Amino acid sequence: MIRKTPPRPVTRRFLVEADGGSRGNPGPAGYGAVVRDAETGETLAEAAEYIGTATNNVAEYKGLIAGLRAAHALDPEAEVQVRMDSKLVVEQMSGRWKIKHPGMRPLAAEARVVFPPGRVSYEWIPRERNKHADRLANEAMDAGKRGEQWRPKPPPGGSLAGGEDLAGAAGGATAAGEAGGGGQPSAHDAGAGAQPSADDALEAPTAPAAPATAAATAPPATTTPTATPGATPPPTSAQMAAPRGWAAPADLGAPATLVLLRHGETALTPEKRFSGSGGSDPHLSPVGRRQAELVAAALAARGTIQAVVSSPLTRCVETAEAVAARLGLDVRIEEGLRETDFGAWEGLTFGEVRERYPDDLQAWLTSSKTAPTGGGESFATVARRVALARDKLVARYAGRTVLLVTHVTPIKTLVRLALGAPPEALFRMEISAASLSALAYYADGNASLRLLNDTTHLR
Repeated sequence: MIRKTPPRPVTRRFLVEADGGSRGNPGPAGYGAVVRDAETGETLAEAAEYIGTATNNVAEYKGLIAGLRAAHALDPEAEVQVRMDSKLVVEQMSGRWKIKHPGMRPLAAEARVVFPPGRVSYEWIPRERNKHADRLANEAMDAGKRGEQWRPKPPPGGSLAGGEDLAGAAGGATAAGEAGGGGQPSAHDAGAGAQPSADDALEAPTAPAAPATAAATAPPATTTPTATPGATPPPTSAQMAAPRGWAAPADLGAPATLVLLRHGETALTPEKRFSGSGGSDPHLSPVGRRQAELVAAALAARGTIQAVVSSPLTRCVETAEAVAARLGLDVRIEEGLRETDFGAWEGLTFGEVRERYPDDLQAWLTSSKTAPTGGGESFATVARRVALARDKLVARYAGRTVLLVTHVTPIKTLVRLALGAPPEALFRMEISAASLSALAYYADGNASLRLLNDTTHLR
């Protein structure tokens, strides 16, 4: 008697394409995901949802989770290849990039447990090959703008199989303005632009994603659209018509918080000598190194810093590295945070400058457009440089708290600009070595200031 072994069941293979976007980063956000049969390219399920105020990265991760859950509902034994145009998500989920921000880790962990280990692989694709998911994300954001939840649009014949090419090179529109009549840019164009690098992967913490709003031809994948628990509800018609600008209520969304830390002392600091970007670039003194270690311990105890950015000058880098080592973070260099170039005044005291260059000093004290003797930088020039760096950092770290290790003039300039104070306000502030200040920048353009300028306990 010959006993036949029953054939092994064929493992189904799915393609999951996912995307997410934020109109403001952070701002009104949504995600989209589509599940395809890997052999035929048939669209088996779609998922999309408006998730309230969030960042691009949060929306992308939620799109990934929704796509994986929709695939799992179709066949929990399937093998899945995920395709996304987010380099960040693909590299982090593939294990090649670290997930440094604590708010991203729960989302990545949630995505990893949908299927058993080894069942899911990841591939980066260009944006133009991710049109279907991009369209769904924008449809969800458009629905949220109308105060509605996203609903799948039944295609002709009642099937979701759209016959699109597997690469997404043909078929659906790339923007909600084309697909849904909303006139909005694509999910990515609506946010902060190009995909961030691994060092930029520090977005605002978010609650774990809930099951996706999905639609599918197979019964197991069909669900009723529901709101994500804990997510910001879509705006009502009254809210959409609410006044803007000064008449609008305060924006209480998560701000970009810049914690400003002046570097620790150098040998020039207690002598009050001009020490800018054109001088000797001194190291920290023993007192300065002690200050850096004590600040690092204080910030570690607070546990709020999510990234560290430093001026390129040695005294700042040394201070930043002491803090970053304590927090387990890397140091990112920002050229715009360097100190003023004081020209011929470098290394001199105020009294020495007054004795040698009295007319130049008086002109410098009178006008922010006057540069120090010998080709230094005027305060007006420094203000433009610092403002550009500020705008870049606020966009990069939206909704997060970042430590900026910099110098007296950049810190005074950031404070002055936040308060709308005149240039002469620079001469009315004192920023001690190793002191801390904090500026919170909100999406409506407003800022708030907190000062902590006593460093006597750090000596």
